[in-house]
Amino acid sequence: MNLNQITIPVSDMQLACDFYLRMGFTQIVDSPHYARFACPEGHSTFSLSLIDEPAVNPTIIYFEHEQLDQWVNSLISKGFEFDQLPTDMHYLWRESILHDPSGNKIKLYWAGENRLNPPWRVNKKA
Repeated sequence: MNLNQITIPVSDMQLACDFYLRMGFTQIVDSPHYARFACPEGHSTFSLSLIDEPAVNPTIIYFEHEQLDQWVNSLISKGFEFDQLPTDMHYLWRESILHDPSGNKIKLYWAGENRLNPPWRVNKKA
């Protein structure tokens, strides 16, 4: 089994598409109410879905990059604003926080080996 994608609600499709294109993603589907993006590495994708009503989305979107600090600095030079610059977290990830134009929370991070194998990992199965 593999996670295919997530879909993020947005209130302004053009503004949201411009935001994710400037972040470095490749747009692979373009319509007035739906857009889909491929990540620069691997096979992961995510999509945007236009909503009519403002929504509060409690989901946090994570994008991992080994050169996190350099990526964040590159985005800052393009005008992106961050709520948190890269910070070493107690759960052994280094992460920064920003929001897209629709208010969706995004964490850019690097976890390395700790992403799948933290010291507290368990292996429960049904």
